[in-house]
Amino acid sequence: MKLHLSATSAMALAAALTATGASAIGLDRSNQDVTAIFEEGNVAELSFGKVFVDLSGEDNAPAMDRYDDVGDDFTNAAASLKMDFGNGFSGALIIDQPFGADISYEGEPTTPAAASVFNGTMAHLDSRAVTAVGRYRLNENVSFHAGLRREWLEADITLAGAGYAGLSGYRVELAEDGANGYLVGAAYEKPEIALRVALTYNSAIDHEFDTVETLSGNPLPPSAPTEVQTPEAWNLDMQTGIAPDTLAFANIRYATYEDTRVSPEFFSDQTGGVSLTDIDDNYSIQVGIGRRFSDMFSGQAAIGFEPEGDERISPLDPTDGKRWVSLGGAYNMEAVTVSGGVRYTMLGDAEPRGAASFEDNSALAVGMSVAYRF
Repeated sequence: MKLHLSATSAMALAAALTATGASAIGLDRSNQDVTAIFEEGNVAELSFGKVFVDLSGEDNAPAMDRYDDVGDDFTNAAASLKMDFGNGFSGALIIDQPFGADISYEGEPTTPAAASVFNGTMAHLDSRAVTAVGRYRLNENVSFHAGLRREWLEADITLAGAGYAGLSGYRVELAEDGANGYLVGAAYEKPEIALRVALTYNSAIDHEFDTVETLSGNPLPPSAPTEVQTPEAWNLDMQTGIAPDTLAFANIRYATYEDTRVSPEFFSDQTGGVSLTDIDDNYSIQVGIGRRFSDMFSGQAAIGFEPEGDERISPLDPTDGKRWVSLGGAYNMEAVTVSGGVRYTMLGDAEPRGAASFEDNSALAVGMSVAYRF
C-alpha cells in the first residue's frame, strides 16, 4: 500500500497544523518533528503556515478591564532535505522553528500604578533550529536513527499591571543564544501493511543568555547570564493501513517543561528564585485517517488534544489545555506534491494567577507545503 498522504506526508503540513503554538504543549511550535527521515527516496520540502489567534479575557476584580487580542497572530516555516545513501543508510537535514510565544496585553508597561491587573504585560520568544539526522535500516522491519540539533533562541518579556505589584514595569531581554542537543530513536515497520511505529527521544538543550533587565524603563545593575533549559521530549509516531488506500495514524508527544525555568538575576533576587515561566510537564495526542482518492489526490482528517495542567496558569500563556480538529489534502503531480490544510483549535479556559478569566478562545491555522522528489 502506498499513499501520497500517509502519516509521514501528512506531517508535511507541520508548519501550519501540528506545528503551531495553538495546538502544541507549552512553547512548542514544531513538535521537533523528524519524520522526514522516513520519506521514500530523495525529497526536498518547504512548509509555511499562518496562525490566527482569538484570545481574550478580563480582570476578575477590581477594575474588570477587558483584554482583547492578547494572543498575536504568527507565522511558522520549515524546510527539509532527505536523501538515500545506499546500504541501508539515509539522512535528513531539517530546519524549523521549534519554540515560540507571542503574547501582548494592551497598556503602558512603564506605569507601575496601572489599575489593570496585567495591562502592558508581554512575552515574545523566537527560535530556529537545524537538525541533522541519520538513519540505518538493519533490515526491512527495524531501523535506528540519531542526530544532532543546533538551536537558537531569543526572548523579550515585560511584566506590568497591579498583578505584579512592585515588579510592574519589569522587563528582561534575553539576547540570542545558540546551543547543541541530540536525538536518538528507533522504528519498526511492516511495509506490506504500511505499518510503522517510531519513537524519538529529543535531549534537553542548555542555553546561557546575555541578559539586560530594566524596571519602569530604568536600567538595573548588569545581570549574570540567564541559564534556561529547553525541555527533553519523546515523540511517538504510528501509522498502519486499515483498508485499501486508507491509513490510520497517531502522534503522541511528551515534554518535560517543568525543567524550563527562566529566572534572571534581579527578578530571582526579588522573588526568591521564582521562574517567569510556569509550565507543567504534559503530553499531546493526535489521531487521524488518511485516504488516497485517486493517483493524484489524497486527504486526511485528524483530531487531537492536550490535557489541562495541574498548576496555576501564567499570564504569559493564559490557556489551559487544547482540543483541535484538522483537515488536509495533497495533490500529486509526478515529482511534485502540493499539500494544504486547516486546523481549528479550541483553547482551554484559564484564570492566570487567579486574577483574570480567559474563556471560549480559539485559534485557526492554515498552511501549505511543497515537496519535490528527485
